[in-house]
Order: sequence, then structure tokens, then C-alpha cells
Amino acid sequence: MEAHHEYRVHAFGAGGRSGVVRAEGVLPCISFSAPPEFLGEPGRWTPEHFLVAAVTSCFVSTFSGIAEKSRLEFGSFKLDAEGLLDNSDGIWRFTEIKLRPTVSVLKEEDRDRAIRLLEKAGKSCLIARSLQCKVVLSLTVKIEEELSVLARV
Repeated sequence: MEAHHEYRVHAFGAGGRSGVVRAEGVLPCISFSAPPEFLGEPGRWTPEHFLVAAVTSCFVSTFSGIAEKSRLEFGSFKLDAEGLLDNSDGIWRFTEIKLRPTVSVLKEEDRDRAIRLLEKAGKSCLIARSLQCKVVLSLTVKIEEELSVLARV
């Protein structure tokens, strides 16, 4: 793998505090606005959402790659995330991003390995490593057998 990669994105103003972002060869374009709390349009993607989404998508792809290489079979994977934006000394910045992955594994004996791989993904996600804010991982590993037993009740 090369030691240098570039990712180009183009943004266009669409009036007010809104715009459209696109990347060459990537569909679709994404319209965005500043958040409503910064006088943007409600119900739109914001740059703040993009940052949290970048961390979560990086974590998902990193964990999936690590799990595949480690031959960890899992039934499902989901990730909830929350970015905390604070104003300290008149400067807005992200202070923390909370990642809450949940993985269901097929066998009890895979639980500890799944935990280790989730923790490794947290340390390996290049987007999270590039940020100045703290990235906190609160993980959950469920056993598929437990899920199927609960479904029968």
C-alpha cells in the first residue's frame, strides 16, 4: 500500500448557511446546512454530523476488516455515536466523541475475542486517531444464543 493518499471533496454554497458537498466519482452529493443552533436549517446534515459520521464509518470499516482478518464470525454489528461540542473560552470545539458499538457473536467463547477486536478497532481507526478530542468507547458484546432464547419467550 502506498504511503500517501489524497481524498478530494468539493463544496458549493447554496445560499444562507447551506451548501452541497460532493466527491469526484462518489454518489450522491450531500446537501448540508449549519446546525439550527448556529442559524442553519433544521433537518439537514451538518458539518458536525459529518465529523461524527466520519469517525463512526471509520470504526465500522476498521472493525469489520480486523474481524475478517481474525476470522471472527459475528451475527450483527451496530454503532451508535454522539459528538459533544462545547464552548470553552469563547471557542467552540468537539471535546468528546462517544462510540457505543454492539456486536452479537455466535458463541460464548468468542466474547473476549470480540471485546479485544473492538478495542483494537478503537485504537486503529485512523480518523479517531487524527482528532484532538477524546474518543470514548463503551462496547457491548451479546451472544446470539442469548438472543434466540429471548426471542422464544
